[in-house]
Amino acid sequence: MSNSDQLIIFDTTLRDGEQSPGASMTRDEKVRIAKALERMRVDIIEAGFPIASKGDFEAVQAVARTIKDSTVCGLARALDKDIDGVGEALKDANSARIHTFIATSPIHMEKKLRMSADQVLEQAVHAVKRAGKYTDNIEFSPEDAGRSEPDFLCRVIEAVIDAGATTINIPDTVGYNVPEQFGLLIRDLLERIPNSDKAVFSVHCHNDLGLAVANSLAAVVHGARQVECTINGLGERAGNAALEEVVMGVRTRRDVFTCDTRLDTSQIVTCSRLVSNITGFPVQPNKAIVGINAFAHESGIHQDGVLKNRETYEIMRAQDVGWIANRMVLGKHSGRNAFRTRLEELGVDFSSEEDLNSAFASFKELADKKHEIFDEDLQALLTESSVEAENDRIKLVSLKVCSETGETPEATVILSVDGEEKQACANGGGVVDATYQAVNEMIDSGVDLQLYSVNNITSGTDSQGEVTVRLERAGRIVNGQGSDTDIVLASLKAYINGLNKMLYPVDREHPQAADV
Repeated sequence: MSNSDQLIIFDTTLRDGEQSPGASMTRDEKVRIAKALERMRVDIIEAGFPIASKGDFEAVQAVARTIKDSTVCGLARALDKDIDGVGEALKDANSARIHTFIATSPIHMEKKLRMSADQVLEQAVHAVKRAGKYTDNIEFSPEDAGRSEPDFLCRVIEAVIDAGATTINIPDTVGYNVPEQFGLLIRDLLERIPNSDKAVFSVHCHNDLGLAVANSLAAVVHGARQVECTINGLGERAGNAALEEVVMGVRTRRDVFTCDTRLDTSQIVTCSRLVSNITGFPVQPNKAIVGINAFAHESGIHQDGVLKNRETYEIMRAQDVGWIANRMVLGKHSGRNAFRTRLEELGVDFSSEEDLNSAFASFKELADKKHEIFDEDLQALLTESSVEAENDRIKLVSLKVCSETGETPEATVILSVDGEEKQACANGGGVVDATYQAVNEMIDSGVDLQLYSVNNITSGTDSQGEVTVRLERAGRIVNGQGSDTDIVLASLKAYINGLNKMLYPVDREHPQAADV
């Protein structure tokens, strides 16, 4: 495709997606998702905000060292320390981009930055030139562009393009815009800015009014050639434009859009499930493209029509996004080689034989409980392994529950807390409640359970249950996850995982938290 025909997909699941409360990811989890995005042929992967913390820096660095076919990007405020941090984190990348930003709306400049328009303009230009020390692939975002004054927006964009910015991203930071207005803004910027042809124009839309995808597509109609989005629409507040909806919207409606992406869309469902599994944010059943009901037909009239001709009620094929695919089903008789091969096909490489042996032992244990093991089970198994590796403070030793009609449920839990075994027995309204009460007797964490969610990973009565809990303490929110064929045990694993995360110190800084 020519530049005018290609729509560049910029995935920010690992950065903006991680800003969803409780959706933080470990370095290894970010690498797993990045490899899945690379298999899907995503053009640019925004791996994180390196200055936020040592862990974020190391995660961006690990992604940069792993990914070869996609460009790896890091976010920086318009500050020298931020830009230098991104440059250092990305120095080993095969292809790198620095993404820097500063707010340009009157309310942000006055209330948050406390800077004049001229100061913001000067800082923006300085930041782009600073980024040029590390790469010639530089993206600039005027934060809250959707509420910025058009004349000032044009001044800033023209100046940063002259300074070396090759991509200009127009964010609807607070999800305030509507499609017609936002599309015309992109058109006007392209027409009014003298050097607009020297940069690719991009959009980054938030979903506060449920219009992120609509705004993004309206911008594409009017000339934007990059869309910033996330898997499953993950992101802070109401989320971002969903990658799967943008990509399939453009591909399905070629009569409207004069461009297309280079993505392998058959990887969409697999990537969606991986992100859901790692972050603990389940996909709603009626979610477009990746929801379990997206290609289901209940109505008799619809079923009859689809049987006669699929296109009567389906505008795209389920297999084109990965719903119907040839999947290797493993079981208790599957050997180590088959196990390793399937995980390699899913993009998982083991750093040592010890890691492989540990994962294979967990696989065999699961195979004794479950007749058939699908890709989703393998992904959950790997997430479970990474969760256990993190649980340095609290570890499960044993669980015993008793539930009988007419009797109060009871649970006995034994935990290892900082190496010391503790035991408690408690009653509750159900076995899960009793189990959590027993844990609370041993650990005075002060957490509030905000969410308890159960989803089946695959189908059948022997399916693993995947439990997500959301815990809050003093304004901090974490997600805990656990999976098992025993839903009570999965619930306990999730609660322990959440408690361990809550006990870790926090040194992460929000990219929009500090003044420039």
